[in-house]
Amino acid sequence: MSSTRDRVEGDASHVHPAAARGFDATAEAYERGRPEYPPDAVAFVCDRLAIAPGRTVVDLAAGTGKLTRALAPTGASVIAVEPVAGMREALAETLPGIPVLDGTAETIPLDAGSVDAMVVAQAFHWFDGTRAIREIARVLRPGGGLAIVFNVRDEDDPMQAALSEIWEPYRGDTPTHRTVSWRDAFEDQDLFAPLQRRTFRYEQRVDREQLVDRVVSVSFIAVLPQRELARVADRTRALLPDGVEATLPYRTDVFVTDRS
Repeated sequence: MSSTRDRVEGDASHVHPAAARGFDATAEAYERGRPEYPPDAVAFVCDRLAIAPGRTVVDLAAGTGKLTRALAPTGASVIAVEPVAGMREALAETLPGIPVLDGTAETIPLDAGSVDAMVVAQAFHWFDGTRAIREIARVLRPGGGLAIVFNVRDEDDPMQAALSEIWEPYRGDTPTHRTVSWRDAFEDQDLFAPLQRRTFRYEQRVDREQLVDRVVSVSFIAVLPQRELARVADRTRALLPDGVEATLPYRTDVFVTDRS
């Protein structure tokens, strides 16, 4: 069995270049501009995965700790795993009591069968899905639960549609959670039960600079040349007058499953 010490170095080759560069450069904007997760969705995850005192839960690809901080009050032992240094630093600063490990979904720095539950928020589409679910299954105890969470922007909203119009021309082939391809890893396998889905609604209130942070924290926007990045920020700033707040609606999808 591999030890935690042996596995503490994340395999950087499995971090998409846009994620590695973009999220490292923009961790502070990510923390300011990205939405939290709706309390009823968090409560559902905690109930479904029995996240409670005496249990160990891993927040995989934890980012700046948006979901990690919602799990901490449960009394469970919470461990964050995150491959991007800038994100780890931001998480450690805001949640100094939470262990933060360098690792990827394909190389998790924990012993086999050492975890009761695992959550992945806003990240599974970045993974090598087949390798990731094998590695998640290795770390989870038999019967352990997995929750995959996505905040999905409601593009029927005029402001959300305007944000898409600004950034989509830059996307290229960057992975997105809006496709269903990330779910392919859960087909024709015997490691996990079929995914079950629950949906929740959420609204984020933002001022003009938070709206800019929301846009510049997008991975493929963050890596633009400085002049183009400034142009994108100015276009975003023009969407909302100074001193005015906007409401950004989201649909939060929670997919849950159990290790066989």
